[in-house]
Amino acid sequence: MVVLKGAAMGAADVIPGVSGGTIAFITGIYQELVDSIKSIDLSALKLFFSGKFSQFWKKINGGFLLSVVLGIGISIFSLAKLMQYLLVNHPIQIWSFFFGLILSSIIFIVKGIDNKKLCHIIPSIIGIVCGAFICLVSPSQTPDAAWFICLSGAIAICAMILPGISGSFILLLLGKYAFIMDAVSTLNIKTLAIFAVGALVGIILFSHFLSWLMKSYKNGTLFFLSGLMLGSLIKVWPWKTTFESGVDRPVLPSGIESNIGAAVIWCIIGFLIVFAIEFAGSKLSKK
Repeated sequence: MVVLKGAAMGAADVIPGVSGGTIAFITGIYQELVDSIKSIDLSALKLFFSGKFSQFWKKINGGFLLSVVLGIGISIFSLAKLMQYLLVNHPIQIWSFFFGLILSSIIFIVKGIDNKKLCHIIPSIIGIVCGAFICLVSPSQTPDAAWFICLSGAIAICAMILPGISGSFILLLLGKYAFIMDAVSTLNIKTLAIFAVGALVGIILFSHFLSWLMKSYKNGTLFFLSGLMLGSLIKVWPWKTTFESGVDRPVLPSGIESNIGAAVIWCIIGFLIVFAIEFAGSKLSKK
């Protein structure tokens, strides 16, 4: 059952805008997942490197984590080729779908925040500026060097413990979504191993910091994240032009080839999917 829940998370993690953490919450494994991730600390590593494997496995809730990772892996490897095909052959429709997903996720992040205050405008504006700046300044093609792949894995994995933020969205922001999907579909073991190392480092180093941040400055953090996502919508705007510098700029659609009607339909579908997921989550949480 945990493998199946992990598979549902994996399917969400492949799609920018749908958070694997949200799926974990809906299926009732979010808190256990966060606690298990946080248990991978220095004391756990000491147990591992001292040869006390059974104690290490018990401390990190190994059976549970392995089941979740297995389920996530099954979905990611199953869906990677599909996403790669859609990005190449139906870019406007798939980017519009992502746009609707992310826009809807922003609404639910803000909606779920208690005790909203006027001062929360500040982290929101900072997030919007940061998101827009990253998208407008960073090139569409980022380095394929091992250090950047590792860094991408470290940052993307942190989305697992952040509500509303998906790992795929982080990869989009870093310009590595299509690259990693290609590595998964072609079984590029070297790239996947480097990415996995980065993810492991990110889990160990950042999970405690993010947990502390959410406990100490939850509202400010969520407003910053929602602002970051709003500013980053530039990245998933369906119509773009790429300059010689490699930087993308959003443009207005024009002509039949713009597929405006299809873009609107897929944007609405993406928007409604998040509403359906959140509705299911709210119903289950009341039981």
